[in-house]
Amino acid sequence: MRIARVLVFAALFASCSTAAQQPKKQTATDVVATVGTTPITLAQVDDLALQQPASSFGNLKLSQAMFEARRMALDSLVGNLLVEQEAKARKLDKVALVDQEVSSKIAPPTDEEVAAWYQANQQRVQGATLDQVRAPIRAFLVQERTQAARQAYLDRLKAKTPVKVMLEPPRQAVKAGDSPAKGLASAPIEMIEFSDFQCPYCLRANPVVDQVLGAYGDKIHFVYRNYPLPNHPNARPAAEAAQCANEQGKFWQYHDRLFANPAQLSDADLKQSASQLGLDSAKFNACFDGHKYKTTIDADIQAGDELGVSGTPAFFINGRSITGAQPFEEFKRVIDEELELKKTR
Repeated sequence: MRIARVLVFAALFASCSTAAQQPKKQTATDVVATVGTTPITLAQVDDLALQQPASSFGNLKLSQAMFEARRMALDSLVGNLLVEQEAKARKLDKVALVDQEVSSKIAPPTDEEVAAWYQANQQRVQGATLDQVRAPIRAFLVQERTQAARQAYLDRLKAKTPVKVMLEPPRQAVKAGDSPAKGLASAPIEMIEFSDFQCPYCLRANPVVDQVLGAYGDKIHFVYRNYPLPNHPNARPAAEAAQCANEQGKFWQYHDRLFANPAQLSDADLKQSASQLGLDSAKFNACFDGHKYKTTIDADIQAGDELGVSGTPAFFINGRSITGAQPFEEFKRVIDEELELKKTR
């Protein structure tokens, strides 16, 4: 069983089935990173990136898949250079250095840890018994710890060796329009979410979005757009109801209430939520019953379709796509890259 790959893509595609910066065209001879004073060109990156199987990138668009392949290849090249330079500085063999700083720090998984992982991930093992998957689980845990230890070591090396990455990600022009938003429109980061109030993955992503907004404050302009999925019968009524709440200046309070009560999305529930939030019930009910914002929801769905959205939640950070209920660290990576790119322009 290829548990490691299954886990990676379960995380990558965990979703219910200011205009972006214009991308800079990069050529083979362009330097896309420097490690200290050592440059890495796009040609070097592609020599490694193009060896990746297409299946490694699931259903990503070709441009996004190519960027992910290049980013993974660049991370590998940067890491190798850092280790080589450190080994040379310490007059050590590279293998010996890695063994000393990474391999020696990895504790082998215990039987109890393997069993605990098995119990916590029943869906991922697809009905296999513990004895059937004990070895691949153990190998996965070793791989996970090795990656974590290597990354921690590389982070320490980066702290003393300047690393600058100039690889241009693919972007799409995503319009915010008059959609509900938080933060200054002039913020350096614009994060636009296409979401569905009945989607369990959107529910899972909601606290992560709050964490991102709390961590970056006025650096982010956050925009909410609707993408109710056809297999979620309560999603469109909820989206229209939220727009009616927005009409009375309480979109975010209503948004938070719907996500706090995901089982209460019937028409009666939606009206009751409005009343309990202190909205003008007569005005809200007339808005909701008359489908006043149907065209607004339709426009959001069309915009999402044109951008290639096929599930929720779908995020665009300065036009860069993040699909599914990703952890905070994935948002942090992209946002930090964007903030760093702005410093070089």
